[in-house]
Amino acid sequence: MTRSGAPAPDRVLVIACGALARELAVITAALDGLDFECLPARLHNRPEQIPEAVRRRVRAARDSYDTILVGYMDCGTGGLLDRVCEEEGVERLPGAHCYELYAGAERFSDLQEAEPGTFYLTDYLVRHFDRLILEGLGIADHPELRDVYFCNYTRVVHLAQEPDGRLEAEARSAAAALGLRYERIVTGYGGLAAPLQAGRRLAARAA
Repeated sequence: MTRSGAPAPDRVLVIACGALARELAVITAALDGLDFECLPARLHNRPEQIPEAVRRRVRAARDSYDTILVGYMDCGTGGLLDRVCEEEGVERLPGAHCYELYAGAERFSDLQEAEPGTFYLTDYLVRHFDRLILEGLGIADHPELRDVYFCNYTRVVHLAQEPDGRLEAEARSAAAALGLRYERIVTGYGGLAAPLQAGRRLAARAA
């Protein structure tokens, strides 16, 4: 972030979901002039709060950055985030959610069509499975809720950002905890890197 108080035309700020923090740290480390900051990942439990939280951070960053990108998909906001992005003159990541972003729109559509009863995990969700799923949905205290929530699911698909054996083992355990069969697809960063690289190039040309 610039220290002079004037916007930095050659630097880009990505205001992103906390669930993308690890991946963004890797991507931004390889792209000079790209900074990021994350809003709390818990906002996904209250998606109606995401648009205004993004708006506040965009406006707060205006004095320091000419170019700001939004590191969210629609994320369950029902189009409200798109409205905020349009009003604030910023762009967000393409797609409806992280699963589509990582897998790619066509591949995700194929996965859904092949087996609609699919529960998706990213590396972030694997790492925080107990807190977000078992505890967050009350299953840890009331195991009978598992079959209420997941009675129509048939498999877990782990969209893996890293080929990490430890995370794969944890994801398999998560699937077993839900009583579902496990599949794994290593997506890498999917569609996350390209929009950030494009935004960085545009800012560099405009500087």
